[in-house]
Amino acid sequence: MDQSRKARRARYRLDLAKKIKPNSLLHFLARVLPGGFIVRPWLHRWRGVKIGHEVYLGDDIYIDEDFPETVEIQDGARIAPRCTLIGHTKGPGKLIIEKRAAIGAGCVISCVAGQTLRIGEGAVVAAGSTVLNDVPPFTLSVLPGSRLTEP
Repeated sequence: MDQSRKARRARYRLDLAKKIKPNSLLHFLARVLPGGFIVRPWLHRWRGVKIGHEVYLGDDIYIDEDFPETVEIQDGARIAPRCTLIGHTKGPGKLIIEKRAAIGAGCVISCVAGQTLRIGEGAVVAAGSTVLNDVPPFTLSVLPGSRLTEP
């Protein structure tokens, strides 16, 4: 009986090891570990995401798990917590966040198959936005229905 229990445990460990892919493990660690300037970008680079220098990645950012190579984040970009970056919808596309762009908290950015979606250089995407089209360089993307007020 003791041998059968050991055999079942060994089979369970092997099955679990087959289910956990290195990409998934790195993605999980990048979502929960501290280190927005060093640790998270480093882990995502290992996964295949193209990340430039001095990029900040906030907590719990989901970067495409199936096609991480479809996402490119250029130098100096800042991405706030809880954003979702998807480089494929119905097939792989290309998502490029250009230099010094800023993405607000809780944004969803999704790219359609075969197309390139660009967040322009220096552009700012408002918190909670959903981005499905290009954002021009040096613009402020505001949610529909909201307005900017002067102090």
